[in-house]
Amino acid sequence: MLPKHRLIFLRHAKSAWPDGAADLERPLADRGRKAAPVIGAYMAREKLIPDLALISPARRAQETWKFVRRALSKKVSEREAADIYEVSAERILDVIWAVEPGIRTLLIVGHNPGMENAASLIVADGDADAVGRMREKFPTAGLAVIDLDLDGWDEIAAGTGYLARFVTPRSLG
Repeated sequence: MLPKHRLIFLRHAKSAWPDGAADLERPLADRGRKAAPVIGAYMAREKLIPDLALISPARRAQETWKFVRRALSKKVSEREAADIYEVSAERILDVIWAVEPGIRTLLIVGHNPGMENAASLIVADGDADAVGRMREKFPTAGLAVIDLDLDGWDEIAAGTGYLARFVTPRSLG
């Protein structure tokens, strides 16, 4: 049975630290440019296609999404979301609560520690191994898929989600 709503958190892929680059302008590193398409291919293969993608304005998040989007089989509505750049879990929840209820699958491409903290806050249950790995470390290009038996995004609260899966490029081989 499909969940009423599905929330997907994707941490940006590994970024570079070029001299003099502002944080918002940091590009993906070679490792990140290899990892992002792997996650995109996994999402396509597993039919983890969002209705809406909210992407941080940081270059590394935008580039991650560009690679992922190329692998997906259909056009996805997308929005740059400045209010998910380097923010707390609570601020990420504010953004999620504002999403229109007609969106069934929401993807957020953002940053730690806010993403990891938001996922940990929302998840109450799931595969014990996946939950443990996610809470231990949410690495770059990590993907958390959280199923929600809720009527609207504004109902998300601590402990309302089920972690359907947690994957990383490394776990995919």
